[in-house]
Amino acid sequence: MFGFGDIVGQDAIKGHLMAAIEQDKISHAYIICGERLSGKEFIAKIFSAALLCDEEEGKPCGHCHNCVMSYSGSNPDIIRVTHDKPNTISVDDIREQVNETIRIMPYGGKRKIYIINEAEKMNPQAQNALLKTMEEPPEYAVIILLTSNLEELLPTILSRAVILSMRPVRDREVKKFLMEVEKVPDYKADICVAFARGNVGKAKLLAKNEDFDNIKAMSYSL
Repeated sequence: MFGFGDIVGQDAIKGHLMAAIEQDKISHAYIICGERLSGKEFIAKIFSAALLCDEEEGKPCGHCHNCVMSYSGSNPDIIRVTHDKPNTISVDDIREQVNETIRIMPYGGKRKIYIINEAEKMNPQAQNALLKTMEEPPEYAVIILLTSNLEELLPTILSRAVILSMRPVRDREVKKFLMEVEKVPDYKADICVAFARGNVGKAKLLAKNEDFDNIKAMSYSL
């Protein structure tokens, strides 16, 4: 199990989310913006688990019933919006998975959480459909949009959400993570850090490659 302390860097985002939970001032909508592999999904997973945790204040305990289900991906109160078309989240996707289900009360937690990854793929019709829900959401609902491009989202969507922007992580923090958590040797960690440019997920992916030339090639394709 893991919690906010396992997020590498991103102190401003961690601080904001933990304070929101501790003070019980949860927004109905959040937008986490950052480049691919930067850790948006990881933060959303921890935040969702913390919101539904039965025992702790401000962080997931990791062992209660809700936490176990949250981390296993089986918590019915965490809905991950999916889409069949690879490059488009359609209005039907939003209507069927969000709008038509959000009024159903949470099954076992205090909240019901919707995570929309690659939110920039929502077409204008889908965004407008989501906007209707964001304007008058149920008290228990939290919508988390993950995106790599804020400019693709409508201004009306942006204005109704708390925007949290991912920042490049310091090289020393990335190297520490690679060496201590991923058990990457010092020399290889240095190479991966240099090419990752503050992106922990990218550094982790590069570290899994055994060949330096492939690491270099991968760094330009990620």
